[in-house]
Amino acid sequence: MANLHALLIGVDHYMPNRLPGGSYYPSLGGCVRDVTHVEEFLKTRLDLPEARILKLLARESSSTKPAGPPETWPTYENMVSAFKKLTDMAKSGDQVYIHYAGHGGRAKTAIADLKGENGFDEALVPTDIGKTEARYLRDMEMAHLLKTMVDKGLIVTIVLDSCHSGGATRGRGGARVRGLRTNDTTPRPTTSLVASSKELTETWRSLFHGNTRNVKTGSGWLPQPQGYVLLAACRASESAMEYAFDGVESNGALTYWLLDSLKQLGPGLTYKMLHDRIIAKVHSQFEDQTPQLQGEGNRLVFGSDQVQPQFAVNVMQVDVKKKKVLLNTGQALTVRKGAQFAVYSSGVADFAPDKRLALVEIDELGATDSWAKITQQLGSGKIEQGAQAVLLDPGDIRLQRKVRLVQRDDLSKQNDQKIALKKVEEVLAKDISRFVLLADKSVPVEFQVVVDADGEYEIWDAAGKAISNLRPTIKVDERDAAKRVVQRLIHLTKFRNVQQLDNNDVMSPLSRKLQIELAGLQKDYDPVDKPAPQPFADPGNTPVLKPSEWTFLRVKNLLPKVNDRNNPSRNVLNVTVLDLQPDWGISQIFPTGAAAFEPLDPQQELIIPLQAGLPEGYETGTDVIKVFATVGATDFRVLELSALDQPPVKKGKRKASTNPLDNLLSAITADQPSKRNLKPGANPSREWVTAQVEVRVENNA
Repeated sequence: MANLHALLIGVDHYMPNRLPGGSYYPSLGGCVRDVTHVEEFLKTRLDLPEARILKLLARESSSTKPAGPPETWPTYENMVSAFKKLTDMAKSGDQVYIHYAGHGGRAKTAIADLKGENGFDEALVPTDIGKTEARYLRDMEMAHLLKTMVDKGLIVTIVLDSCHSGGATRGRGGARVRGLRTNDTTPRPTTSLVASSKELTETWRSLFHGNTRNVKTGSGWLPQPQGYVLLAACRASESAMEYAFDGVESNGALTYWLLDSLKQLGPGLTYKMLHDRIIAKVHSQFEDQTPQLQGEGNRLVFGSDQVQPQFAVNVMQVDVKKKKVLLNTGQALTVRKGAQFAVYSSGVADFAPDKRLALVEIDELGATDSWAKITQQLGSGKIEQGAQAVLLDPGDIRLQRKVRLVQRDDLSKQNDQKIALKKVEEVLAKDISRFVLLADKSVPVEFQVVVDADGEYEIWDAAGKAISNLRPTIKVDERDAAKRVVQRLIHLTKFRNVQQLDNNDVMSPLSRKLQIELAGLQKDYDPVDKPAPQPFADPGNTPVLKPSEWTFLRVKNLLPKVNDRNNPSRNVLNVTVLDLQPDWGISQIFPTGAAAFEPLDPQQELIIPLQAGLPEGYETGTDVIKVFATVGATDFRVLELSALDQPPVKKGKRKASTNPLDNLLSAITADQPSKRNLKPGANPSREWVTAQVEVRVENNA
């Protein structure tokens, strides 16, 4: 294993001194937990020893100061010192991983001649920033620190789970923003502990190639990285959320889905592939948070060509009487109750299905150790301590979503919200679809229903952001208005069920054997001509097109060619492409016509032209292009949905199927779910795989 070193910074506690504008950085709830979970991943999956992990934590405290000794707090001085210590510890060729979870901020620039008198610096916010003499860790300082690492020959990855200046959340959905709405104009010390003003200026200018003012690339944190990977929680204009994804513990959206995606770590996983999955998962809950990838996106995660990933977790104890095993994994690695594992004998390196001793399912979830019941005994061998358990499915697909009715206190008394919301509550109580459930006050929710100043119903996400493109508007005094609101909630739930559908079985022979990408932009294209796309302006992030422009979806079957006369179709994948549209409709866009799929031979690729467009009356919109590949014949049209302002798609009654995958797809958009959750791992996970990309269409792009 190549040397890996880590710096983990988590800031929950912020000293509450007021800033000049009257605002202050509120304390957070999931940042320390984020980096603790990252630490568990590094230790358990990459065998990273404690001695190579530097930590600065500000845990929430009832006093005015964080818990723990001051030398462990994430102050400006301690953060700069930790960056430098990390650089000194690592040798040329070593991997360096930096993870920050906390508030991000903007402050009046410390180098006005570089950014202008009205310029500002992006910054990480230390725990003691409430003191006027405290300093931010500014963007030009981070750039210099990272450049020093790269110049030494270190292989650097930095993750920033924070935003720049996020707005406040509304409602009571359970989400919080990791940023402050206003820029900080507090006069602060301008001397840097990183380098001299001249050195910082020269570094910044060299990275921007002379263009330093009002430049925004990717995340907006730093110039386009040279020699390292930067994964940021959102765009410069967006907010980074923390939310209780499992209904109990709060985590940053970026960190939560990063760890969830890293469970699929294996040879050949690049940061671009990792980012594609993270952005899909985050957007299924927060459409206005777009994780950003900058730098070496095609680099292998953690240098996987050098670091051999640990696919399995240890069986710590065996309870023969209760038919249970204790697994060395849990909530800290985003595994949930109901997660399924295959158990193998100790020392087994070939995790083939025929070598499995048993299947187990977690029923007592712990932080790092969890009890799992044996659901199926497969082999004659005995399960002993030290046996290996391979994750098949980390949890389940939630078919149901929770909703809260929120009465706003910023509207006039003439606006009788109480009556309007009571009508929605009555419809929910009678609704038999059971796709949406009214939540009690103590749990996080996916949706919030409110009444606005114009007497119209709105649906918000967990952060209080109005969900876009819900058309037409619904006036509270219209006929069946409350019923239409509930129908809209059901439609959104079904849409997100499809959006979140994924196959998590990393041991499937199809795992990461479906490769997709959007291959550039072309303004004018005739289907009879050969495509000649130009590279996107901001590679690695969601491409932006104007209506009528073209992009090209490249789909490749990475399975090897096999000369098998008895089975000539071996390793052929059946490909289907769905478009999850900005008007909340879902349609099959490839293949067209009556065909359900297009066969794709191993080591071959399809190039599918896609022309950008917007529904009538829309100025912007995001399409999610979701590609499915299966071994057998499956019809994905069962997942199609009409647009919200269109009559429902009429579907004929489906015959009962013996294909578990068909039954899984049917349940996702059924008239009524038969269960609250579904387990993809219980379906033929070795026979299907999916991947998705996004494209944004803007009239003024």
